[in-house]
Amino acid sequence: MNALPVSQIDKQWSLFLDRDGVINRRIVDAYVRDPSEFVFLPRVPEAMALLRRTFGYVFLVTNQQGIGKGLMGVDDLERVHAYMESALDYPFDHIYFCPDLASSGSRFRKPETGMAEQARKDFPAVDFSKSVMVGDARSDMLFGEKAGMYTVFLPGTDAAYPQASLQCESLYDFASLIEENV
Repeated sequence: MNALPVSQIDKQWSLFLDRDGVINRRIVDAYVRDPSEFVFLPRVPEAMALLRRTFGYVFLVTNQQGIGKGLMGVDDLERVHAYMESALDYPFDHIYFCPDLASSGSRFRKPETGMAEQARKDFPAVDFSKSVMVGDARSDMLFGEKAGMYTVFLPGTDAAYPQASLQCESLYDFASLIEENV
């Protein structure tokens, strides 16, 4: 993918964010099932405020197979997301999640692009050539690439993803870069 043209980003652009490892601390080999388990990564609230000012649309796209495994319900996930959104002053235009198991072959589970396609259906102004996917895993990067988006890799689940359009240490670092160049 080409380098992200940071200085060109404006309200015509859309931002797609993974959750665990980008917004909140990932629980290794487990799932955030309750708001008490949800811990924001450093400076995420500040980052979200900066990003919300710059991008026209901001979406959360998250695989949540804990639901498919029966370890939590949709209501549990909705409570976690309500807590997150309230703490961030409701920064997302929409939250998309896939409850399906990794083995399901679901077209909505990243790296497949079903959640991106649903966002474009729900918000017809979304243009994937003016969209950025931020994630900490190879599946996030493949999701963005398959949809024709720019990708921003944050080290996390995977240590590196050299093919990303941009690599940053954190969501705050990405937001600061945007703020400095727009």
